[in-house]
This record gives sequence, structure tokens and C-alpha cells, in this order.
Amino acid sequence: MNDRSPRRGFASRPADADQWIKAAESTPRAPDATRFTARLTIDVTPELRGRIKITAFGRGVTVADMLRELLAREFSPTQGDPS
Repeated sequence: MNDRSPRRGFASRPADADQWIKAAESTPRAPDATRFTARLTIDVTPELRGRIKITAFGRGVTVADMLRELLAREFSPTQGDPS
């Protein structure tokens, strides 16, 4: 009964902590994350939300990426507009 296997944590510990920390700084998780600095919240009906999610899933993209593309296409910068 006392011969239990050692518990494993969620993730293994790195052998060299300093190297592990430096590696995380050099490779960002999402390369485009720095481009998106503002959050937009909108209210939609549950039915519309469902249709949006199904469409995004069918296209193989995230809802956020699909809506960013749609908004960028609809509100593209034009000459004379302040950036």
C-alpha cells in the first residue's frame, strides 16, 4: 500500500530555470498579440452568437480572428483618415 508512484505535477520543472526564463522572453506565445491593444465588447443575441461560432468553426478559425478580419475589411483605413 505504501508503494505508490510519485505524484507528477501539471508540468515538469525545467532543468535550468535561468535558461527556461530567457527562452520564454525570446519566443512570444502569440506573434500578433502586440498588435491588438484594445478590447471591444458588443451585445448579441444568443442565436447570433451561435451562428457566429458555427461559422468560425466551419472556417477553421477562431471567432476573434474571423471578426477582426471582418471589421478590418469593413473599416479599412482610407487616405485622409487619421491613423
